[in-house]
Amino acid sequence: MSGMQVRIAVDPDVMLGKPVIRGTRITVELILRKLSEGASEAELLEAYPHLTATDIRSAIKCALQLVERSWSSHASRQ
Repeated sequence: MSGMQVRIAVDPDVMLGKPVIRGTRITVELILRKLSEGASEAELLEAYPHLTATDIRSAIKCALQLVERSWSSHASRQ
């Protein structure tokens, strides 16, 4: 199991099934939003003490994989 698979969980009973950091209610979406708004890794770690640097990297990797799958699916339909 990759690091991302260990750190990211999807459960329909938690945060409406959005990908979250395992054992928390911190969504991948929240992490990406904060980073896109200019938050640094250090700021995220301070604001969310349960997060680790590995969690942040796993959230980014999760988003990358979702985009890759979405794009691949889109490209194959054309």
